[in-house]
Parts: sequence; C-alpha cells; structure tokens
Amino acid sequence: MQYLMPIGIGVFYALLMSLIREPHRRRFNAVMVAGAGAAYLSGGGLGGWEFAFTALVTYVAFRGLDSWTFIGIGWLLHTAWDVVHHLKGSPLIPFAHNSSLGCAICDPVIALWCLRGGPSPRELLHFKRPTTPQDPATP
Repeated sequence: MQYLMPIGIGVFYALLMSLIREPHRRRFNAVMVAGAGAAYLSGGGLGGWEFAFTALVTYVAFRGLDSWTFIGIGWLLHTAWDVVHHLKGSPLIPFAHNSSLGCAICDPVIALWCLRGGPSPRELLHFKRPTTPQDPATP
C-alpha cells in the first residue's frame, strides 16, 4: 500500500487536472510544479541547497507556462529532490517519515502525464496527441 497509494494519487491528480480546459491546464500545472519546488523550504533539511533548488524549479516552471515538456521536467527534478530528502532522513512532512518516498513515487506519474502533453482522459484513451499548439520545447 505504501507504493500503490502514491501511484493512485498521481493518476488522480492527472485526472483531476484534465478537467481544466487548455491553455489554463498547462499554466495551472506550471504553477503547481513551482509550488512543489518550494515545498521543502520550510524544513531546510539541505540548507542553502533548498534555495538553489527552488530557484531552478521556479525557472523550469516559468518555462512551463508555455511548455508541457518543462512542466514534466520540473516534476522529474522534484522526484530527484524527494529521493535526496528521503535518503537524508529529512521528509517533506516532518511527522510522516516516508512522505518524501511517497512523493518520489507519485511525481513521476504526474511527470509522464505532463510529458505526454497533459492530455484529457478522452485524448489518452484514443491515443491522440492533445489539441494544443506545438510545444516550443519540442524540436
């Protein structure tokens, strides 16, 4: 259950976010990944590196305002930061020891959805690309 619940949360997140119409969906998700990037600031488990990471994710999230690819990259960066925090013993939620591990499992699910262009369930089930303009980060 420790591993399945975060996957379910990631899928639920993608389904819930897919209810928002484009281009608002992409922009809202850029804001969400920026917020996730700042989630560890209050704990300070990695000292000044927390600020450097937050600055990096803020830049990636800014680029994500126009690019699903950058939003996906932001979630993958957050996954890596979750792993570092889990290994260091500095969890996202101080009273929940495995919270960073759960986040590290959930975030790649969200990243995969974002890297596919943040499709709606209908677009996913029909294996179509989303009907948004071409992602500028894509060659």
